[in-house]
This record gives sequence, C-alpha cells and structure tokens, in this order.
Amino acid sequence: MAFRRARNPEGRMSLGDHLRELRRRFLISAVAVLIGAVVGWVTYPRVYAALAAPFNDYKTSHPHSVISLNFGNATAAFSQQVSISIFVGVLVSSPVWMFQLWAFIVPGLTRKERRISLAFIAAIVPLFLAGCGLAYVVLPKVLAVLYGFTPPGASNIQQVADYFSFVTRFILAFGCSFLMPVFLVALNAIGLLPSAAMVRVWRPAVFGIFVLSAIATPTPDAFTMFLLAVPLVALYFAAIGVSKLIERSRASDRPTWADVADDEASNL
Repeated sequence: MAFRRARNPEGRMSLGDHLRELRRRFLISAVAVLIGAVVGWVTYPRVYAALAAPFNDYKTSHPHSVISLNFGNATAAFSQQVSISIFVGVLVSSPVWMFQLWAFIVPGLTRKERRISLAFIAAIVPLFLAGCGLAYVVLPKVLAVLYGFTPPGASNIQQVADYFSFVTRFILAFGCSFLMPVFLVALNAIGLLPSAAMVRVWRPAVFGIFVLSAIATPTPDAFTMFLLAVPLVALYFAAIGVSKLIERSRASDRPTWADVADDEASNL
C-alpha cells in the first residue's frame, strides 16, 4: 500500500495492479482458511459430534422413528472429514478473509477511512459469528419441522454427506446474511447511500429481505424463512439508525459559513 501511494499519490491502480492485489489478498485468505482447516482436522471428532447433535437429539426424542446417518461408501468418512475441516477453516479464518475482502474493495484508505475500516471489521466478525450461532440454535427446530413430514412407517436413512451439506450451508447462509447491515452502514460512511434513501425504500427492502431469506435458506418451509428474515429486518432498521448517527456526526464536523468567513477574515 505504501509503495503504491509513493508512486501514485492519488491511489489509482491499473488493471494489472488490481489483479496482482486480488491475487495477493486471495492467497492470504486461502492460507488463513488452510490453517483454520488444520484446526478443523484436529478437532474433527468434537465438531462432528456438535453438528450431529441436533440430529441425534431428534432421534432420541422419537425412538419409534427409523432414522439414522449413513456413510454410503468407503471414502465417505474421509471426504466428510475434509469437508467439515474446510468448514471450520472458513469460520476460524473469518476475521482474516473478511478484512482482505474489505481492504481490496476500498484500497488506498485515508486515516479516517482506516478508522471506519477497523470499525467495519470489528462489527462484521461478531455479526457473522452471531448469524452462524443463531443458525445452530434454531437447527433442531428446523430438523423437527422437516422430519415431521416423514409419513408414518417410513424410514429416514440419510446420507452423512447430504446431512452435513445441509447443516453447513444453513449455518453459512445465516452468517453471511447477517453481514447485510454492515455493508449498508459502510456504503453510508463513504457517502454512497444516505439514510434517507434507506428510509424511503424500507417497504421494498423488507419484501426483498423475505425473498432473499426464502432463497438463502436451504429448506422450503416458511418457518425457516421467518427465522432468518425477522432478525435481518431488525438489523436493517438498526443500520438506518447507525447511518443517521454517522450523518449527524459528519454534519457537526462540517464548517459553517460563519466559520469560513472568520477564517477568510483572519487570513486578510
């Protein structure tokens, strides 16, 4: 960053510079995910038990239901351990790859913008993890709703890969969706999205949140959609409130006409 500014004070980058910057940040993110995946590999038994717990709890509470997890072939157990390790790597390394994404989107930051960037990262990681945590909390209820559609006398023998694919996508969908308000506040902070515009379109925004929640959640039931949409609507209005505070602070820092006149008079 310092090298680019020394050569180009305006912080402009050519297409080649952008591609090299993208490659560098992608490599940093990939290494971070890989290190996190090693942690996931070491802690695989505990992670497997935690992700399978909602399924096992449902099985315990419904002893008359024929339901179980099944490894379909000889390589399924190994493939599943690799998949879960990568999933853990994505979660563990989230502060790193989120910062790399933000730093690539907003290069050449000023000192004030760097403070905004740090605040952005300080908010985005807890929100992402909170969304993942909420998904894990509501997962037993979601499974109970879905398995409740199994006809009497029918068995529900599920492939391990299918179950954990559903669980990890469900958790990541919640986590990524919770990042929405931070991006709204970031756009407001750099002057691209005023809070008044967010207030004007709140009805279409709420409708869009429900539509995106229905698409993002890997289940067809309305119950899961509401579990994701309701917190997102609350976060949308929270983003409006934070944006108003930013605009109020920006307005108080802006010099008035009297201040400008006094400065000009003192310079005469």
